[in-house]
Amino acid sequence: MNIRHNAALRERLAAEYVLGSLRGGARRRLESWMHEDAALRRSVAEWQDRLAPMTEFAAPATPRPRVWEAIENRLQLPRPIKPWQFWRRDRAAMWRSLSLASGALATLLAILLLIGQPEPVHIDHIATLGDDQAQTVLLLTGDSRRRTMDVRVVSRLSIASGKTLQLWAVPSQGAPRSLGLLSGAHGARLAMNERATGSDVAMLAVSLEPQGGSPDPNGPSGPILYKGRWLRLL
Repeated sequence: MNIRHNAALRERLAAEYVLGSLRGGARRRLESWMHEDAALRRSVAEWQDRLAPMTEFAAPATPRPRVWEAIENRLQLPRPIKPWQFWRRDRAAMWRSLSLASGALATLLAILLLIGQPEPVHIDHIATLGDDQAQTVLLLTGDSRRRTMDVRVVSRLSIASGKTLQLWAVPSQGAPRSLGLLSGAHGARLAMNERATGSDVAMLAVSLEPQGGSPDPNGPSGPILYKGRWLRLL
């Protein structure tokens, strides 16, 4: 087909191209012609200028979820990972960090014994929470008899103004459960119950949140700063 000397056909094809009604092989042929035909490119650009203002009057349409799923499946895109599902990004790196953090556990236990307690306690849960460099920042100790857990800061901790830290129990399935806010730079005492130590808890995590905690009822809204696991003592 020769459209170089057929002005009416050129205009119709340019308009259909901009509208999106020109599809398949016809659309690909027009695109190949545009590479060699400056006048045709100008016609397409003119139709874009004419029709673009009409989009302001069009009602927005949200594609159905299955449309996006079909696109992702066809392109073989990885499923999006929520911020709190950090262990799914790089399992090997996570376990390396946890193994390095556990090396500091003996030292931290010794410090804990030296600190002393104002009243007898029965510590049967302990966890070290570290950053991405496996630097231990927080020490958690739990007393199931008193149903309390203490969070101590063992490394330099800086919290920006207007922000707070929030502790989460991350189950193997389902959304994270908030265990409380760590508003003080020296730690906090929180309630200890099945939400914190249940058999489904795969990980503990601390996120950076606005004052008052995460506004998202389904989990953290800010980045995960520290993570670790419970160690149950006999």
